[in-house]
Amino acid sequence: MHLLEHRGPDDCGYLLYSKNRVQLGRTCPETDQEPEVVLLHRRLSILDLTNSGWQPMGTPDGRYFVVYNGEIYNYIELREELEELGYRFHSRSDTEVLLAAYSCWGSEAVPRFIGMFSFALFDTQTRKIVLARDYFGIKPLYYTYGAAGFAFASEVKALLELAPGHRHIVPERLYLYLRYGLTDQGAATLLSDIHQVPPAHYCEVTLDDPGNIKLVRFWKPAIGQNLDISFEEAASTMRELFLKNVSLHLRSDVPIGAALSGGIDSSSIVMAMRHINNRLDLHTFSYIAADPLLSEEKWVDLIGRLAHAQVHKVYPRPEELSEHLVPLTYMQDEPFGSTSIYAQYCVFRMASESGVKVMLDGQGADEILGGYRYYLAARLASVIRQNRWSEAVRFLHRCRRLPGTDGWQLLLKTADYLLPSSLQARLRPLVQKDLMPSWLNERWFAKSGFPVEILEHPSGTEVLKGDLLQDLTTTSLPHLLRYEDRNSMAFSIESRVPFLTPELVNFVFSLPEEFIIAADGTTKAVFRRAMRDIVPDSILSRKDKVGFATPELRWLRLLNDWAEGILKSEVAVNIPALKHSDLRKEWEATLHGEKPFDFRLWRVLNVICWTERFGVQYN
Repeated sequence: MHLLEHRGPDDCGYLLYSKNRVQLGRTCPETDQEPEVVLLHRRLSILDLTNSGWQPMGTPDGRYFVVYNGEIYNYIELREELEELGYRFHSRSDTEVLLAAYSCWGSEAVPRFIGMFSFALFDTQTRKIVLARDYFGIKPLYYTYGAAGFAFASEVKALLELAPGHRHIVPERLYLYLRYGLTDQGAATLLSDIHQVPPAHYCEVTLDDPGNIKLVRFWKPAIGQNLDISFEEAASTMRELFLKNVSLHLRSDVPIGAALSGGIDSSSIVMAMRHINNRLDLHTFSYIAADPLLSEEKWVDLIGRLAHAQVHKVYPRPEELSEHLVPLTYMQDEPFGSTSIYAQYCVFRMASESGVKVMLDGQGADEILGGYRYYLAARLASVIRQNRWSEAVRFLHRCRRLPGTDGWQLLLKTADYLLPSSLQARLRPLVQKDLMPSWLNERWFAKSGFPVEILEHPSGTEVLKGDLLQDLTTTSLPHLLRYEDRNSMAFSIESRVPFLTPELVNFVFSLPEEFIIAADGTTKAVFRRAMRDIVPDSILSRKDKVGFATPELRWLRLLNDWAEGILKSEVAVNIPALKHSDLRKEWEATLHGEKPFDFRLWRVLNVICWTERFGVQYN
C-alpha cells in the first residue's frame, strides 16, 4: 500500500474477505490464512473530508464494497434521483452515490457517471469484482493474472511488486513507442503480463474463474449525421456545455487552481472559473520557457490580471532534468514522449507547494477541436474527398499564411491522408528506412513476428473527424492523460479536465467540420466564438500554438554529459532492440547539427532510463 501513498496520503484502508466474512480496517493484520479477496485503498480527500468518505466503503446491507479513484461530478444529481427512489445517504461523498447507483441499476449505472474514475466493486453475493474505467481513461486501472492470482492497481509499479516476474518487454509496443511515440493504446502495455482496462470499458472477474476476463465497452464517441444547426447556434450550445462542465468540475471541498499555459484552452478554463464564481480564490500555475520564441509569459500575465488570479510561475532549468529524471521515470511507470512532461511535472510540484489540491487543465481540447497544425491536412483531405475543389484551393491558399505552416508540407500530408491502404502497401519499400531507423535492431524485432506497418489514417469523407476520433481514443490523448495523471498524483493533486465529458464530445462530433476548422484554417472555430466576451479577443485570435513547449535540442545539448553517460551505460549496451554504434552516430550527428532534431532520440534515452529503473527484461 505504501507504493501508492502519493496517490492518497490522507488516509488508507483495507478489506479482507474469506469464508463469506468481511473484515475492514486501516492496518492489515498478519494472518496465516490467505483471504480470497484483498482490497487496499489510499485516500486523497476531495469531497466529504470526514471519516464518512473512508474506503473501502460498503452498502448498508453489506453486499457491495468499493475502492475508487477519481470523482463523479454529477453525484449531486444522481443522489437526488436515488433519493426519490427511496435510497438514504449518510455522507456527502460521491463514493456512497456510486455504491447506491450500482446497487440500483447494476452495470447500467456506469454510463450515468459523468467524471473521471476507475473503481473496483466487489459483489459478495455473486462473488465477482467489477473493474470500470471512465469514458476517456483519465484515471488509470491496470491488472494482471498469473500463478499468484488476479491483481489490479492504479499504477504498474504496484503490480510489479505483487508479481515481480512480470517485467518482459512487448517488442511491438516498444517499436510503436520508439518509432511513433505511441503508448497507452487499448488493453496492452509495454510489459507482456501487465494489462489495462481500456477507456470506457468495464469487466467482471469471478472469484471462481479469475482468468476469464471479458471487457465490455459502455460508450464510444459517434460520428454520424451532422446536426442541422447554424454556426451561431452551435457556438451558443458550445458555450452552455462548456460552462456547465467547468461548473461541475469546480465541485470540491478543498482549494482549486488551474494550469495556465496562456493558450486558448487553459485561458478559457481560467476565465470561465472566474465567470462562474466571482468570489473564488483563484490560483494559476504556469511554466515559463527561457527561450523568448517559446515563452507564453505575456499571455499568462494577461489572463492572470483579467481573472484576478494569483499567478504562480515556474522556470525549469535543463540541468534540473537530470536530477529529476529518475523520480519522474518512476512516477510515469512507462516511458514518456518529450521533456515537456518535465515542465508539466514542475507545474504540479509548484501547485502542491502552494497548498492547492485540485487543478483544472485543458487536456483533450486539441483532440476534439482540431488544435494541432497537422489537422489542417485532414481538413483539406475532407474537402477534396467531397469533390469541393475550388474550396480546397482557397483553403490551401489561406492556410499557407498561417504561422508555422509550410504549404508544400501541407500538400504532402494531405496526399498521405488520401492514399488508399493498398497503395500505401506498395509504396512501403520507399519508406522502409524511415519505418526501421538504422539504430533499431531489425533482426531482434523480426524474431517477435509482428509486421512493421505504416499507421493508417481513417477512411470516409470526413477525414478530420476520423482523425480526431483516432487521436482521442488511440494515438494521442491516452498517453497525454497518463502523463497528466502521474505528474499530478506524484504530488497528491487531482487534475481535472473539463473538456472531456461525453456530452461535449458527442456534440462537437455532430457538427460540420467547417465549424471545427474554418474555411480560413482557423482551428477551434466554434469554441473561439463560444468564448467571446468571456476570454479576451487577443487570446481567441491567436494563430500560433505553443503550450508547455521546451527547447528539446538545446536542453539535450546542455545535458550532453548526462546523455552520453546514459548512452554509454551497460544497460544501454545490453538492450538488444538497439544498435548501439548506430545510435551513438545518430546522437553525434544531431548534436553537431548535421541532422535535424528527432524526438526519437529523447525516447531512446527515456527507454534506457526506464529499463534500468524497472529492471525490464528483453528476452
